[in-house]
Amino acid sequence: MVLNYIWVSFFLVAFLTGLAKLLFWGDTAVFPAMVDNLFSMAEVGATISLGYIGLMTLWLGIMKIGEAGGVVNFMARVVQPFFTRIFPGVPKGHPAHGSMVMNFAANMLGLDNAATPLGLKAMHHLQELNPDQKTASNAQIMFLVLNTSGLTIIPISVITLRAVNGAGDPTDIFVPILIATYAATLVGIVAVAVAQRVNLFKPIVFAYLGGATALIAGITLYFANLGPSDAETQGLIAASSMVPTLSAPFFTTGGFNPLTLTPQAVEEFCGTWTSTMVREQSSLLANLIIFTLIISFILAALRARINVYEAFIEGAKEGFGVAVRIIPYLVGMLVAIGVFRASGAMRAMIDGVAWVVSTIGINTDFVDALPTAFMKPLSGSGARGMAVEAMQTYGVDSFVGKLSCVFQGSTETTFYTLAVYFGAVGVRRTRYTVTCGLLADAAGILTAILVAYLFFH
Repeated sequence: MVLNYIWVSFFLVAFLTGLAKLLFWGDTAVFPAMVDNLFSMAEVGATISLGYIGLMTLWLGIMKIGEAGGVVNFMARVVQPFFTRIFPGVPKGHPAHGSMVMNFAANMLGLDNAATPLGLKAMHHLQELNPDQKTASNAQIMFLVLNTSGLTIIPISVITLRAVNGAGDPTDIFVPILIATYAATLVGIVAVAVAQRVNLFKPIVFAYLGGATALIAGITLYFANLGPSDAETQGLIAASSMVPTLSAPFFTTGGFNPLTLTPQAVEEFCGTWTSTMVREQSSLLANLIIFTLIISFILAALRARINVYEAFIEGAKEGFGVAVRIIPYLVGMLVAIGVFRASGAMRAMIDGVAWVVSTIGINTDFVDALPTAFMKPLSGSGARGMAVEAMQTYGVDSFVGKLSCVFQGSTETTFYTLAVYFGAVGVRRTRYTVTCGLLADAAGILTAILVAYLFFH
């Protein structure tokens, strides 16, 4: 029901905004732009849905191998004590646990293409336990809110986005994104737990959350300490100043011309070296983990004397049907977002926020980055475009440019995810899913702003 109101509001607000721009400002281009977006986003929605066929065929087939070999059940048993407390409606040993574990793992590694089919598989398992097939169950709500909170350990896509736009240090948003997404996840868990009266004050829950916190802290420290330390950098700078002819050959492999080696060049080299190591090792770690999982599935299936190829084909057959069922839901959401953006209503929202913030005396430097924050719950590609636009307009290493990238990595495409996941299983009444999901998004956005001021302002 909430999605219904939001969807209708996109069109009504867009129409009224466009009409006002036409009548009062003589903007004759606004309605052609809205109609153009209406059709172009419909085409994009269909294209994206059809593009899912290959991905879903691949990952649902791999998941079937993991299920047949027992690996998914093993991973589910590891987190079962925690899951049974936050998903009390899902029985122990149910295959939904394994699918949810794999989905969360893919999201944390920034592997969006892998996460979606795994998440849809989890939704189908949860739907099997749903007594009302048209209404979201408690377990489905908790799963989707955790999914949309977007906990990310390795934000590969955002690091790459900054790198291709010429950032001096593309990885400087790594720690802020990690902190912001973790805050969003915690708020999401608490919000749903309160709504469902789930008791989180149990030792086992604190143990798992504490372990997760320690893991994130360890990963953060590892990547933060890659490359030369500040003391080592200063030592190299001092050495280059005193003996430039001897130190120059050392840096030739880093792309330096020995004739132009200066202390500033050494410092730039150390920064570039560090960011390159973080980016490369982040990508290596994420892809190594996902391929190791695939190999472990295959080896486990062989050990269990399962016909691996037939197991893959059996699971892959489900991919086409799932992708086709998504098309109407995805197209409907994307066209509404496209019209809302083309009408100028999004810009008006940003200007209104800037006025309110300035009126109460708060620094407004963050406001120009808000289009990315507002767009991300609606559309991932739209938010990516907003982030690129901010970097090009204000500078890739500006405060607005960096904050836009933190926004891009700190929240998930909430409405897109709800439309796709609920649409795939035929759920129409989403209950309080949107409310809790937006609370998690708000926590991520607010934390991103605070962390960005701490790190970059």
